[in-house]
Amino acid sequence: MQATHLDPTTMKVSASKRIQHLLVVARHEPANVLAVLLLTFFAYLIVVPVLSIAMDSFTVQSGDSMHTHSAEGEFTGYYLTRTLTSRMSEFLLWEPLRNTLSIACVTVLVAVLLGVTLAWLVNRTDMAGRKWFATALIVPFMLPSWTFALAWTTIFKNRTVGGQPGWLEVLGISTPDWVAYGFFPMVVILVIHYTPLVILIVGNALRRFDSQLEDCARVLGAPRRTIAFSIILPLMRPALLSSALLIFADCIGEFAIPYILGLPVKFDTLSTSLYRSLDSRQNGVAAVIAIVIMTIGMITLLVDMRMMKEARRFVTVGGKGHMDRCRALGSMRIPAAAFSMAFVLIGVILPLVTLFLSTVMVLPGRFTADNFTLDYWIGENLDTLAMHSGILLTRDFWDAAWNTIMIVGSASVVSGILGLLVGYSVLRCTIPWIGQCLRQITFMPYLVPGIAFAAAFLSLFAVSHGPVPALYGLPILLIIALIAEQMPFASRSGISAMTQLGKEPEEAARIAGANWFSRISRIVVPIQAAPLATGILLPFISGIKGVSLFIILAIPATDVLTTYSLRLIDYNYDQAANAVVLMIALVAWLGTILIQRISGTGLAQGLES
Repeated sequence: MQATHLDPTTMKVSASKRIQHLLVVARHEPANVLAVLLLTFFAYLIVVPVLSIAMDSFTVQSGDSMHTHSAEGEFTGYYLTRTLTSRMSEFLLWEPLRNTLSIACVTVLVAVLLGVTLAWLVNRTDMAGRKWFATALIVPFMLPSWTFALAWTTIFKNRTVGGQPGWLEVLGISTPDWVAYGFFPMVVILVIHYTPLVILIVGNALRRFDSQLEDCARVLGAPRRTIAFSIILPLMRPALLSSALLIFADCIGEFAIPYILGLPVKFDTLSTSLYRSLDSRQNGVAAVIAIVIMTIGMITLLVDMRMMKEARRFVTVGGKGHMDRCRALGSMRIPAAAFSMAFVLIGVILPLVTLFLSTVMVLPGRFTADNFTLDYWIGENLDTLAMHSGILLTRDFWDAAWNTIMIVGSASVVSGILGLLVGYSVLRCTIPWIGQCLRQITFMPYLVPGIAFAAAFLSLFAVSHGPVPALYGLPILLIIALIAEQMPFASRSGISAMTQLGKEPEEAARIAGANWFSRISRIVVPIQAAPLATGILLPFISGIKGVSLFIILAIPATDVLTTYSLRLIDYNYDQAANAVVLMIALVAWLGTILIQRISGTGLAQGLES
């Protein structure tokens, strides 16, 4: 056969025609234009703040010219040296880093052990009440993490820190510092908060596990230990590693619990060290610490993404063997239920009851009839220095509530809509690399812990840049920061929803003469109404409980409920602060129930998806 030789001129013409064809298709497909606009918008909203704070770590900041011997805005290695190698580096970085890593590692170990045990009891045994526990055990993950911290201080607070004493102190039981503050209570609270995450992830894997594998091993005479460690555990490894890495990444950026239980005794983590640096106007040092936090978070979650790809090797395909087979516990059914109930008691009932009782007591720890009052809820003319009425009659509370609804609500609605548009653009865009870039950029905030992301926004928007004015102190800054932070969840929700919607309804409308806006508003949005509602409510619940962004970016004029409660804690108005936290928990719970009604799934199933 004779070889065919193509003329280079012909090849160039052919390539040129292909490019022209792609451009024509791109120009006539509105999804391409939308994808480009969204990519530009999110590049500025997400990538630019991260680059800005990275530049701050190498740029002389305002007021530091004397220390750096350079003019403001010039390049410097001063902040890197001060944070990493100077005499202050132990206080600024290395001790907080050790504290953070030790808390994260111990939390991961205990939460995984406890979560795997409870997941196995709920999903693979006939434990008494297991269907009820499937939901009840998840509730601690839905409560704000610092709910437990406030309940802990209400009970265990000692005289090391001023203000009202804890209940045990009032009863004559002196609690040592290591119990009241620092490492131990932080780990206990984080374990309570994150164990449900392990239950969700590992429990889902256990339900999908093919029981035929166990049956075959049992028929061949394998003992239970061999089945557990040679079959079940290896196949559960992706779920175990995924839950461990997610918990580790969250612990790195956790702020509220160290703020409440560590800051008063100078037990710093990376997040509180970052907060201290910003509070003392050491912006360059704060930038270096933020980069360290970002780096750890990104490495951890990138490893998790790699593990999710590896998980495909562990997929098992079974037919009828994939069924709900429960191991009979016999006489251990009741003790197993008691163990699970103990977790619900410690993780849900005890914290909420403690916080509520603290809000109706004049003096903490005195359980006498004359000590109970509703003054901190609806009282007037209170004998306190800066708070003269109960929270429900206090203007500051309602201002914070309005700010919360306005800021978090606006951000949630915009996030849900943008998430759906991102999903539409990614799946309809005819230029593959633009769709992939949009997918990755909108996921990027998930790789950055919240406290570091807030510092990045502060770095970019604290001063004006070209046509963009300084936004610090304005509600719009909190709104756009929340939009950016929630985009990983909103965009994934939109992509997932749009995956299930084919092009046929739009094509039919196009043939009928409907323009693009009509197709989106009258076809896509109505069909995706339930996912859109869920995509709005999930960011709302997350924003209601959020602390990291608000503690950095909010000022008293833009107080939301979370920062308002933390300010009450700083003023030692513990009863009022606990009342505000209960209101936040109530709103979060009601939002969860609403999502459950809209999506038609139970709490546990909804959180898994």
